[in-house]
Amino acid sequence: MSKNGEKRTKIAMVSLGCAKNQVDAEQMMAKIAENGYAFVEEAGLADIALVNTCGFIQSAKEEAIGWIMELIDLKNEGRIKHIVVTGCLSERYREQFVKEFPEVDAVVGISEYGRICEILDMVTAGERVCCFGVKESHSMEGKRILSTLPHYAYMRIADGCDNCCTYCAIPQIRGRFRSRPIENIVDEARLLAADGVKELVIVAQDTTRYGLDLYGKLALPKLLDKLCEIDGFKWIRLLYCYPERITDELINCIKRQDKIVKYLDIPMQHCDGGILKRMNRRGDEKFLRELVAKLRAEIPGITLRTTFITGFPGETEEQFNALGDFAQDMRFERMGCFAYSEEEDTPAAGFPDMVEEEVREHRKEILEEQQDARVAELYGSMTGSETEVVVEGYDRYLEHYFGRSAMFAPEIDGMIYFRAPKSRGLKIGDFVRIKILDVVDNNLIGEVI
Repeated sequence: MSKNGEKRTKIAMVSLGCAKNQVDAEQMMAKIAENGYAFVEEAGLADIALVNTCGFIQSAKEEAIGWIMELIDLKNEGRIKHIVVTGCLSERYREQFVKEFPEVDAVVGISEYGRICEILDMVTAGERVCCFGVKESHSMEGKRILSTLPHYAYMRIADGCDNCCTYCAIPQIRGRFRSRPIENIVDEARLLAADGVKELVIVAQDTTRYGLDLYGKLALPKLLDKLCEIDGFKWIRLLYCYPERITDELINCIKRQDKIVKYLDIPMQHCDGGILKRMNRRGDEKFLRELVAKLRAEIPGITLRTTFITGFPGETEEQFNALGDFAQDMRFERMGCFAYSEEEDTPAAGFPDMVEEEVREHRKEILEEQQDARVAELYGSMTGSETEVVVEGYDRYLEHYFGRSAMFAPEIDGMIYFRAPKSRGLKIGDFVRIKILDVVDNNLIGEVI
């Protein structure tokens, strides 16, 4: 009940897509909570269902549309009253979205998140809302209600993108690259540390570009040094680092700062110079091989994650085989793979030499199978070793705890399963040392030392 005795309107938040989207959702949740709304976990129990959509690739769009259709069914059944759609998909399709989904009560662009409570009030009063503004006016500041486990949080240091890869619609959706001031990031990080966050995960569309727009130079190392001064953080992790901006200064920063985990996410997308040029990305196989060799030499034991796109327009069998050989030689500890997805209004969607969808998917499956075999070898070599793990839960069926070591990023790299005596009384967020005993279905199994 609210202070005046009225029943509080219940909100269910569904956030899809990447960590940057998740931060947007967390900021909206804080505003909504301050305005007196109540949150429920299940959409069917809400008065208003709010979907924060992703519009990056076709599969993400299909997931978002699937959620919206489910909510429309709930609304038609009388189980929920209103539907609000925000995020990249609504920003991208705008009035088209309003026209095609008359059951949706509000379609909201990314620049309007600061008005989310006003929009909810309008919807509750029976109005239909369609509001968009200038993408670059999207605020990255504000309080958050964390939707992650309490011991880790994402820290968005910038929004938008200036890279203009030919396959990607993000610059159209999120606008130009915009860095947050160092002092704002540090202030937010201090609040997170004071609230018990132990792992800070740095995200942006391109983290390595950080500061170029604000300070006229790459400033990620300077920012990291400031974050490492904050008491409370145990791990600081870097995601979305473009290879051409991994400088000697950044490498040295990672080396000398103990809090920065020796883990680097570098989305390479391909190794063939011709394909990379058509993608409007820099570098070639020689450059990427030298970068990987340098990172492994300068930071022994570093975990490298990358992503590849298979079946990009014009990709020949020879170029794909070269990509497979490259991945095999580099032996990335983590690798994601996407079959090329034609995104409307992107340059690549108009390229004449499309690869058949079946071929794209088949090539993706080949790379994934090869990576599974490499991970099995890696994990097999770890048997008998010791590592530090943060506890993230307990599986009652397996009767094992599970958690992550420094070589596992949240939500994308899986878990390590381990036994511990009940007398230890382990809690989520505890750090413990375990010994790796076995590998089952590419899962590490261990026990607390």
